[in-house]
Amino acid sequence: MAVIAIPTIATAVKTGVTLIGLGKIAVLPFLIAAISYFHYDQYDPENRPADRNPESKYDFIVIGSGTAGSIMANRLSEISQWKVLLLEAGGHETDISDVPILSLYLHKSKLDWGYKTEPQPSACQAMVENRCSWTRGKVLGGSSVLNTMLYIRGNRRDYDRWANFGNEGWSYEEVLPYFKKSEDQRNPYLAKDTKYHATGGYQTVQDSPYNTPLGIAFLEAGQEMGYDIRDINGEKQTGFALWQMTMRRGARCSSAKAFLRPIRLRKNFHLSLWSHVTKILIDPTSRRAYGVQFIKNGQKHTVLAKKEVILSAGAINSPQLLMLSGVGPAKHLKEKGISIIHDSPGVGKNLQDHIAVPITFLIDHPISLVLNRLVNLNTALRYAVKEDGPLTSSIGLEAVGFIPTKYANQSDDWPDMEFMILSTNIAADGGSQVKKAHGISDEFYNEVYSDINFKDSFGIFPMMLRPKSRGEILLRSNNPLDYPLLYHNYLTHPHDVNTLREGLKAGIAYGHTQALKRFGSRFYEKQTKVPKCKHLPPYTDEYWDCFIRQYTLSIYHYSCTAKMGPQEDPYAVVDPNLRVYGVSGLRVIDASVMPTVPNGNINAPTMMVAEKGADLVKSYWLGFGRRKRDLNGAIGPELKFNARLRDEGNFIRVLV
Repeated sequence: MAVIAIPTIATAVKTGVTLIGLGKIAVLPFLIAAISYFHYDQYDPENRPADRNPESKYDFIVIGSGTAGSIMANRLSEISQWKVLLLEAGGHETDISDVPILSLYLHKSKLDWGYKTEPQPSACQAMVENRCSWTRGKVLGGSSVLNTMLYIRGNRRDYDRWANFGNEGWSYEEVLPYFKKSEDQRNPYLAKDTKYHATGGYQTVQDSPYNTPLGIAFLEAGQEMGYDIRDINGEKQTGFALWQMTMRRGARCSSAKAFLRPIRLRKNFHLSLWSHVTKILIDPTSRRAYGVQFIKNGQKHTVLAKKEVILSAGAINSPQLLMLSGVGPAKHLKEKGISIIHDSPGVGKNLQDHIAVPITFLIDHPISLVLNRLVNLNTALRYAVKEDGPLTSSIGLEAVGFIPTKYANQSDDWPDMEFMILSTNIAADGGSQVKKAHGISDEFYNEVYSDINFKDSFGIFPMMLRPKSRGEILLRSNNPLDYPLLYHNYLTHPHDVNTLREGLKAGIAYGHTQALKRFGSRFYEKQTKVPKCKHLPPYTDEYWDCFIRQYTLSIYHYSCTAKMGPQEDPYAVVDPNLRVYGVSGLRVIDASVMPTVPNGNINAPTMMVAEKGADLVKSYWLGFGRRKRDLNGAIGPELKFNARLRDEGNFIRVLV
């Protein structure tokens, strides 16, 4: 160990400087040294998969190694005669990305695409240039490397509604087995409920190893408001709980770590990193997807797919690639000079996201997570050696609550508000990284939060669960390296304004419960005097309506931009088998196919979509329809699949 310690530490320090900057690395030396010296990754039999240059032809090409793409590569390569290529625009995870408390240091780093929305007056008025920051992972494992590791499945009514939209096979009872298929639940009290949980899956799910004294008080405050403490991934959702997290041994368990490392030695699985896909190749006559183009090391490459191209690039990049490849709204593609393969008006539309408005409470006791007493030799060694301590906290997220506002049916278990409750706040690091990650302007931060730098506090993020506003994604140009135009359209529907305001008011009431007043909890009053809202009387609905348009925080749940739906839905991009309408040999399998965003954080639902999608692919090629042997001896259907073509304004069904 001593022999490798110095060069390993030097490499880690260099990595830290690259990711989070020279100025900020000064607060992390002990952590980096300890991780480097004790890091089990050096000896883990499930180490990182190797990057390689692709061959010319594969059975399946998977675009994007995020949560969905990692699962697709794993499950498809289970069939030994199928050769699978996974293309990822970024590189490997780092030592820093493993540490739960540091996830916000990855935002705006080289592991982040760094997307920003176009300025709009309806929201994000406290952000730099009035633009919301949309963090997306550009790294093996995608956004599961940058997220806060929260494992929430959503509500059974979400999926029953998907089925009612005409998506056969997507009801709650039908998708529940796919949630369980991935899961390795490490909480024994949850694992014994085998109806809703499972063990032995690839994805480790556990409770956080560390909570402050506030954690249990957060649950007691929920009880004081009349709610039960429950398993929010179980029979019912309404109530409060400690978070279930995608962690393993106190470190982040990303989708890459969970699904790709165990298969790194499969001979039929190939991974190509730093491979930016620029186009899906589609024959304009047969309308069959037959390969992809991508850039790697500054060189253009083409790889062919004998069976299918699987698009798992996420709710931003998947519609962007469809449009660049000629599948999208015909008028828009024509304006950008792109040859139209199929007019699909729903591509890039129906964008949905969860937004929250952070509110802060001060407390009297030194028990919350404050940066200047958080990172030191003791906590670093505790993390690296014992795999616990405050560095295993996911940015202070300790408890979650699902409650109904007055706009939801109070007797129904379908809450419309989620409380993300933290033992910290935006000013706990003195206005350095959290402000940057959230995109808050210096002017707003200095006026509202600078007085409480490094002060003990806790925060509540009331998150609206079922937005009615719909955003859209458009191409900036036909250059695949240009970032797309992102229009959030947050709070453009009155329902969303009303619901988020009521959630904020409920959050203020929650912070004044006796369970939290024991710690001296009090609402931070400068939140009633924020810029652009000072002319309105504080604590009125008019003031809160103004307030929520200032510090409007995306929770990074972009989805629904290539939604699945039945043939008669003109805005459906894929059918219930996730096959792209108008093109054969192409599926979209990621969060973009969701018709509506689920009732909670969407990493777990994305896993479910991928697990079910992988089975749909397998059943098509191995189990159903008229079959023949391909040139390699594999059994596959004789007929090409596709569900909808346009001919003189009429839809023609192509049977499978």
